[in-house]
Formats: sequence, structure tokens, C-alpha cells
Amino acid sequence: MNTLRTAMLLAAMTALFMGVGFLIGGTGGMMIALLIAAGTNLFSYWNADKMVLSMNRAVEVDEKNAPEYYAIVQALAQRAGLPMPKTYLIDNPQPNAFATGRNPENAAVAASTGLLQRLSHEEVAAVMAHELAHVQHRDTLTMTVVATLAGAISMLGNFAFFFGGSRDNNNPFGFVGVLVAMLVAPFAAMIVQMAVSRTREYEADRRGAEIVGNPLWLASALDKIARSAERIPNPDAERNPAMAHLFIINPLSGERMDNLFSTHPNTDNRIAALQAMARGGASQATPRQAPTPRQEDEQPSAGPWGEAAGRQPPAEPARPKSNPWGRNPTGPKGPWQ
Repeated sequence: MNTLRTAMLLAAMTALFMGVGFLIGGTGGMMIALLIAAGTNLFSYWNADKMVLSMNRAVEVDEKNAPEYYAIVQALAQRAGLPMPKTYLIDNPQPNAFATGRNPENAAVAASTGLLQRLSHEEVAAVMAHELAHVQHRDTLTMTVVATLAGAISMLGNFAFFFGGSRDNNNPFGFVGVLVAMLVAPFAAMIVQMAVSRTREYEADRRGAEIVGNPLWLASALDKIARSAERIPNPDAERNPAMAHLFIINPLSGERMDNLFSTHPNTDNRIAALQAMARGGASQATPRQAPTPRQEDEQPSAGPWGEAAGRQPPAEPARPKSNPWGRNPTGPKGPWQ
């Protein structure tokens, strides 16, 4: 289904490119847009993940320079039956995370230093389990392709003013066509982002909770991330809003409502669904109460290390003297102390 969905998405993007090209430059503009769309689709398939990581200035880490974070991802990948993805760290105070890559064999997961600073060990594990669920469901290809193409469509709309506007340029609609292209293209890009169904987040929440062993860990993590994202800006995401839907929580400001134009489901609704899952799949969730890190004691279950949810995880491995930036981004006490 995801392969078919990706093919349909790419076809829709191609049609949109061609439509904007026709509004700007008539038949000639449509053919040029078709070539651009084909090249963009091919490029995004092979390189979208690298572009997203680069836009966020992510640095690859391993067991030497980020031992506990790497060990969490490694344990969860084994539990989910997935190949070990490449693991990245983003030097950003806003707690957030995302997954990318065209398939599980070429996947990558990334977490911010803010996530490691502000969340408990169990909550970090739950967030990374959510991202691995996206990898397992092969959502990452569609999500990264959408991020690349949505940005390209917006850029084409911005270029409309410079490349169209008169019948001399074979534009059958003149300035009206250019104006429509300038207004419609960015809006269409936003619609495409929403077309990456928000049910994917609910499904990734469900599967992530199964992988990590306790839905309340993820519920607590979502609550903390959402509240922090409202207060802590993410400049890299603000400069590249087309990739906002990749993150577990929308990193942009002003997206707090579960409405038609949101790229993410409402966080309260996601938390309520996880709480219902923890209670055994109740048909209707009660109003949310902010979960706490110790709520996992109420629903003991196996965690990624084979431990019961109410027991302490293994002791933190010794931290290295330096990390990819040559300093300790989490302060002297470490991310989980």
C-alpha cells in the first residue's frame, strides 16, 4: 500500500508541476515543468534523506561518542526486527526527532540534543520507537519525498512572477495565470503535506508503544515535546517548513489546533489514544491528564531491554570526553540525570 501511495503521490506532484507550468508559460512551460518534476522525483528518491539531514545540520553518532542514545536505538531496532539505522544527533535545544530514508535498509533516525536533555531515558526510548515504527511501515520514503517536492512546488510558485506574466511568454492566461500560480502553488504544497495522512502518526504511536513496551512512556514524551516546542523555536525548521511533517511533533510555531490545515494530529488526541491503549484499548478515551514519567509503574510490561516497565533500565554507560561538537551539549550532568 505504501508503494502504491508513493506512486500516486509522485504522479500528483508531476501533475501539479505541469499545471503550474501551464499557467506560467502555456504548453512550453508545461513541458519544462514536466522535465523539472521528473528530475525532482528522481533526485528526491535517492537524495531527499541526505537533504533533510543536512538542513537540520545532523551529525552521525555511534557507540563511542553517544553510547546511551546509540544503545537505545540499537536495542529498539533489534526488538522491532529492523536493521540498525544510521543514528544522528541535532544540536538544537527544541526536543524533537524524525526518521528518514527510502527503506529500512537505508534508514536514519535523528534526535535533538534538547530531546536528550529534557526527557527521561524511558521517554527517549519511546520517541525513538515511534520513529522506528515509521521506518518499519516504510513511511519514511513518502515523508522525505513529500518534504522535497513540497519545497520545490513552493519555489516554482515563487518563480512564477519572474517567468510569466504576459502573452509574449506563451502564457495563455497572462498576469491572472501567474497570480493563480503564485497563490495556488504554495497552498497546494501545504495540501500535499497534509495528504501524508495524519493517521500515520497514530499508527506510528501505536506501533512505537508496542516496540518500547509501554504506551504511557510515549504519552509522557509527547506531552513534554509539545509543551517545549511551543516555547523553544527551531530556526532550521522555520527556514524549511516543508519538512515540518517529518518530526514527531510539529516544530513550527502556531500549529496547536487539530484542524484541516495541521500537518500533525492534535497532541492531546494522540496522548488520549495512548492512554486508552495502556488501559487495554478502551473504546473511548477520557479527557487527558498530563502523564508523568513514573506512570509506567501502573502498567508493567516488557521494555526494550527485557525489563519490566516499573524497573530501572540498565546503568548509563560511561560518557565519552567529547562528542561530535567537541563539547558536552547536555551539560555536566548528562541527558538523563
